[in-house]
Order: sequence, then structure tokens, then C-alpha cells
Amino acid sequence: MNALLAAEGLSLHFGGVAALSDVTLEVPEGSLLAVIGPNGAGKTSFFNCLTGYYRPNRGSVRFAGRDITRLPPDQVAALGIRRTFQNVRLFPRLTSRENVLAGAHLRATSNLVAMLLGTPALRRQERLLAEEAEHWLAYVGLAGRGDVLAADLPYGMRKRLEMARALIAHPRLLLLDEPAAGVSSVEREELADVVRRTWESGVTVVMIEHDVELVMRLASTVAVLDRGRLLVQGPPEPVRQDPRVIEAYLGRRQR
Repeated sequence: MNALLAAEGLSLHFGGVAALSDVTLEVPEGSLLAVIGPNGAGKTSFFNCLTGYYRPNRGSVRFAGRDITRLPPDQVAALGIRRTFQNVRLFPRLTSRENVLAGAHLRATSNLVAMLLGTPALRRQERLLAEEAEHWLAYVGLAGRGDVLAADLPYGMRKRLEMARALIAHPRLLLLDEPAAGVSSVEREELADVVRRTWESGVTVVMIEHDVELVMRLASTVAVLDRGRLLVQGPPEPVRQDPRVIEAYLGRRQR
């Protein structure tokens, strides 16, 4: 498979602290890649470099063959990359439906004149997007909750709402930062089902996750970061058995 996303030699420093050191990693199109590692391994910093929130000190990021290393987040998103965050970032005083619709803003085609005049084309576009928002709410298990404020949803549902907001943008690549963190075992399985169905629909997925058993069940490929360096990348079971991984991450969790 061709690489949809390729990071080459990424290094990121905060003062004298190296968050990433010469990370080279490819994400084949159609894959579900999990990035794991101990706390402080550089996983979220890696995501932030991929999506324009951080600019690496060295190295490059290419998406579909295009260099996106220096692009700001909105331009990265416009190319077809969407993400969720480790700490859920929703609009708490907007409804679930309105939060999902916020994710479709880059797809809106109406111009200012159409907005001011309320043209039939604009009304049709708004109706179609509202219908699609309901589809994505149902897709993540939030059917019937479109009118509920995001702030009033339980934490696990807010996690899924953030995924719905990303999915309405029709991403080619979806980055999930700890989607199962802080949720119950039942909610974890619901999230896993959404991730699996999204991947099977043709979206390339990269996820950061601490739940190793979940990763081993879901991922087609696993990459392990430790202290800002890439230790290994490969199929789940060989990675699980790699002595470097056992020492750096898996072994620590199993003690």
C-alpha cells in the first residue's frame, strides 16, 4: 500500500527538552495505525506536528505526496485530515447537532450574498447538512440527542460526539488522540465499534491509545514511541513480543 501520510526525521524541542527525536513513520492508505508508548513518549506532540499545531524543528510531513510541514491547522484540515483531542474540545453551550454541523464548515459552498438573501440553494444546503448531522449522530450512537447541549452529555458520549464532528467533514485521514481514555468498559467497546466501522468504510485511521488490549484487537499496524523516539513499527503481535517494547511500555503496564 502507498503511504498516505509520511513523517520523515521529525524532531521537536521545547527549550532543552526533546519531545521528538528523528521520528520517521509511514501510514499506508487504508490502514489503522495505533501509536502507543509510556506517558511523555511524545505521542500527542507527534499528532500536533502532523496537524499544524506545532512546527517541528527538523524533518517533514507529507500527506498524499504534498509537503504539509509548515501549513497551519485550518489548511491541514482542508486537505482531508481531521482529529480529535486527548481533552475533548467541544462547544459546551451548543447542542450536539450544532457541534457536528461545526465540523462541516469547510464543506459549505454558499457565498455571502446567498447567506444574506437566504436563497433556495442555501436553504437546501442547510437542510442536507442537518440531515447528515443526524446521520453521524446515529452513527456514533447518539441518535435522538441532537438537541442536548454538549455540556450535558456524559463524558463517553462527548468523546463520540467529537468523532461525529470530525466524520461529517468526510476526512481521508482521521487522527484520534486517546479515544477510549476515561470511559467505562461498555463505552470503550462502543467507541471501538465506531473506530472499526470507520476504518472498514475506507477512512485511514491513526489513533493514540493507552489501552494495549484494545490496540491489539483493532490495529492493523502498531508504532511504539519512547522518550520521543520511534522504537518499532509493525503488525500487532510481533510488536507486542518485541523486547524493546516489553521494556519500554508493555512490561511496565503488566507489572
